[in-house]
Amino acid sequence: MIELELLKSAIQSATGMDDKTFDLSVPYWQLKAYKKGEFYNEYKNVCKHLGFVINGVFRIYHVHEETAEEKNMLFFTERQFMTSFKSFLNQTECEYHTAALADSTVIYIHIDHLNKLYSQSHGWEKFGRVVAEHAFNDVMSNTEGFLFKSAEQRYLEMTQKHPHIYNSVPLYHIASYLGIQGPSLSRIRKRMSGK
Repeated sequence: MIELELLKSAIQSATGMDDKTFDLSVPYWQLKAYKKGEFYNEYKNVCKHLGFVINGVFRIYHVHEETAEEKNMLFFTERQFMTSFKSFLNQTECEYHTAALADSTVIYIHIDHLNKLYSQSHGWEKFGRVVAEHAFNDVMSNTEGFLFKSAEQRYLEMTQKHPHIYNSVPLYHIASYLGIQGPSLSRIRKRMSGK
């Protein structure tokens, strides 16, 4: 299955895992197609799966209880691991929604199977550490971005991390992720295209 090969390649390049160790996981991965708008995980659900995005794009977002305003926190695009990390790691109710912004395909594994792999193999333990480190890095980068960087700098970092995001994500979602209004995003894009 080509999706397993893509997953294997991503894991091996991140961790140096050998084929035999990866093969321990093969029975546990499942493939799922998501329609635009379909939830990967919903608010108040416990996130039980770690996914790897084969194609498409997802967002993690919070809905304000009183105003119903949505705030985008993270995007996940092709070849990225995806989960509601806090809920997944602690097995607690999720404070956010994770949904597809376009028709997408994910290969995913249940936390029970992942924990079984951790107990069987140092290679899989290393994988778990690497995924957690990447998640921590993403969250810290976002936090530091809002504290210390301009919207233009955050925009540049987003386009480096998600180079094809404009092909499938409406601009208002990108503006929400950057913490700015649509007209500000338009001005930034205009300035950047002139450079």
